[in-house]
Amino acid sequence: MTSPATRVRALVPATALLLAGAALTGCGALTSDGSPASGREVVAAFYPLAWVAERVAGEHLEVTNLTAPGKEPHDLELAARDVARLSDARVVIHETGLQPAVDAAVAEHARGEVVDIVDIVELQPFADHSEEGHTDEGHAEEEGHAEEEGHDHEGEADPHFWHDPLLMAEYADALADRFADVDPDHADDFTANADALRTDLAALDEEFRTGLADCERDTVVVNHDAFGYLSRYGLHLEPIVGFSPDAEADAGTQSRIRELIREEGITTVFTERLASRKTSQSLASSVGVRTDVLDPVEGLTEETEGEDYLSLMRANLESLRGANACA
Repeated sequence: MTSPATRVRALVPATALLLAGAALTGCGALTSDGSPASGREVVAAFYPLAWVAERVAGEHLEVTNLTAPGKEPHDLELAARDVARLSDARVVIHETGLQPAVDAAVAEHARGEVVDIVDIVELQPFADHSEEGHTDEGHAEEEGHAEEEGHDHEGEADPHFWHDPLLMAEYADALADRFADVDPDHADDFTANADALRTDLAALDEEFRTGLADCERDTVVVNHDAFGYLSRYGLHLEPIVGFSPDAEADAGTQSRIRELIREEGITTVFTERLASRKTSQSLASSVGVRTDVLDPVEGLTEETEGEDYLSLMRANLESLRGANACA
């Protein structure tokens, strides 16, 4: 089965890898500011992974996020110093299939403990968003559009697990064990930190379950296919584009979603902070409904630099409740 990684254009440039190799050979691994790595460093590929790592590590390990604030994780390309830092890190955390550049660098350069989310969390498949009731000819035509525009991922593993707080808690528990392997003197602290985080995440899960339990509608139109794990709260997610947030929306999908908005009385088309809002805003305008932000929580921006995973998820909950007229 082809993974989403094979269709994302971001790859580690050969020059970056060559420069990284020169840095490692000539003067040792460097941190992002050019100083020697401390030996306590944990490198995480993008924000949700880094946030959990910080909570579990506490003061004992230093966590670095490879994806800078304001950058789209799917399209990350690594500079030579990023590859050098990854190579020297005591622990590297990534998720195979989400960031091809990171996957390639981990495979070739990681020398410390490697934590891959796909080995920890049971990922759910992407949902099939094709319109029900197509004739064979019509469905084949839609499948052709889907493959061309990035919608050919149905049935593959959906990497956006962090929208399920309980899966984030599973990741935290596993990470505490892995940190204990490399720093056994602080194993009890890692376990305690993961337990405290699980309490916070369980509370968040309960807020979503109760907050979305009684709503006038359950269909949510989003920019890209990043919110499927919210379906466990009774939501039906309809993405305009597929795995890549900057993909072009095909005419058939837009037409189907416009009809869905009219039929179900949907009031809101959700945009994102890290991706272009043009397609979502255009679609909303064409049917006379409003737009609002549903944050994929893939990274922070200047607008959200004072927020964290918990506050962003709670803001998403309030946006969903407003859009779906929840009691």
